[in-house]
Amino acid sequence: MVERVQKILARAGYGSRRKCEEIIADGRVRVNGKVVGLGEKADATVDAITVDGRSLRPAEEPRYIALYKPRGVISTVSDPELRQAVRDLIPLPGILFPVGRLYFDSEGLILMTNDGELANRLTHPRYDHEKEYRVLVAKQPDPLQLETWRRGVVLEDGYRTRPANVRLESKFGKGAWLRVILKEGRKRQIREMGIKTGLPVVRIIRIRIGTLRLGNMKPKEWHFLSEQELTSLLSNDQPVETKSRKINKKNRKED
Repeated sequence: MVERVQKILARAGYGSRRKCEEIIADGRVRVNGKVVGLGEKADATVDAITVDGRSLRPAEEPRYIALYKPRGVISTVSDPELRQAVRDLIPLPGILFPVGRLYFDSEGLILMTNDGELANRLTHPRYDHEKEYRVLVAKQPDPLQLETWRRGVVLEDGYRTRPANVRLESKFGKGAWLRVILKEGRKRQIREMGIKTGLPVVRIIRIRIGTLRLGNMKPKEWHFLSEQELTSLLSNDQPVETKSRKINKKNRKED
């Protein structure tokens, strides 16, 4: 079947479709010996496709894993600075990459998969998937500060964030826990929103991606998505709680 090369790469586990577009744009992909550009097509059953001079990986059985990323772990497959990466937390062979990012000093739910098409669906803005966070701020917010978060905040680069769903969850000493729902993911967006509105962010925990919830997982715990979780994630139904009892105890790690 003839289809776009980036779609073929994504299905083979090279990353989301946007990541595969970057690989193509960098001139790393050849079809029948010729470097291809964005938008070009091929037939994986007929054409010789190589990435960095190596033949296209055979497609693996799709895998979908929910992971609680702790603070101090980087959201990549590997790290040139030799910091611990999320891929290191799942002792399984084969291709697995994170969908989206959680920064080094943030924690919570991250989806690991080898399905580039699903990764594209969950990260591309047109799909409008929500991400939900518990955010600890150092000061108790006033109504005006919360309303500013809801309307949108102009970040350092001049970008105005989209309206967010924000509410006060509970007071915590001199600070407070907020519940924040976003439909975008600018670099360090929540922390910069806090700085811009006088609410320094102390801690960020992502508790939901689309319909997939963190539930009562603990740092470094992971489990394969249940059929119900995966179906709900793909169909964008109402949120489904993850079940801690589905965690493989042999694969459980704690801080």
